[in-house]
Amino acid sequence: MRHRLYFVAPALLFAATLGACEEHLGSPPPKVQGTSVDARPGGTAPPPSNASIRPDERVLVAFGDSLTAGLGVAPSEAYPAQLQEKLLLAGYRYRVVNAGVSGETTAGALRRVDWVLKSKPEIVILELGGNDGLRGLDLKETRANLAQIIERLLAGGARVLLAGMRLPPNYGPAYTDAFQTLYVDLAKQYDVPLIPFFLEGVATRTALNQADGIHPTSTGYTIVVNTLWPVLEPLLKK
Repeated sequence: MRHRLYFVAPALLFAATLGACEEHLGSPPPKVQGTSVDARPGGTAPPPSNASIRPDERVLVAFGDSLTAGLGVAPSEAYPAQLQEKLLLAGYRYRVVNAGVSGETTAGALRRVDWVLKSKPEIVILELGGNDGLRGLDLKETRANLAQIIERLLAGGARVLLAGMRLPPNYGPAYTDAFQTLYVDLAKQYDVPLIPFFLEGVATRTALNQADGIHPTSTGYTIVVNTLWPVLEPLLKK
């Protein structure tokens, strides 16, 4: 059975029993049935944007998990491809590299940073951590992994746009609050722009998600692009 990153449907969100959770950062909540996720990479970074980068092109890397990879939709419908189209229409000459891997955790992504930097990205949209949270992993480790990823990307000359994530409430208020807060804290610590919630306006909305209730449809990804655009555009150059 294949498990994937997802947000529980609204009916389950409030029907599930809230697990007890200690108040300090990093205390994992009890496992909640129906919210498992596969931490193993479920695929490789999609090939369309892996062609050789031309010298006159600026590079933007979408670095993340299945929500970036576009699991369940055509490559042209995933958010990196839709972002590429929006950039071109707005007159920005960027090559968008889709570096999304389904099932990716922050630990796995940390091992891929050097691969990401090989394309010499000017900007990296960092969408990671959801799988860590849904597995109930120690948030101290998640934060440390994200911090290392950000540091290495910045040291490699990239500007980082951090995409925040949220967890369903059946993980308990202490854990879900700490999870959401770690993105805010990292954005402040490294002075990088933050998208408060990557799936704003999409999560839990049946019409904007695939049949699994997990991953956005093409229309859902259009909303994702529109959500990140106001935060991204100030970083762009023509």
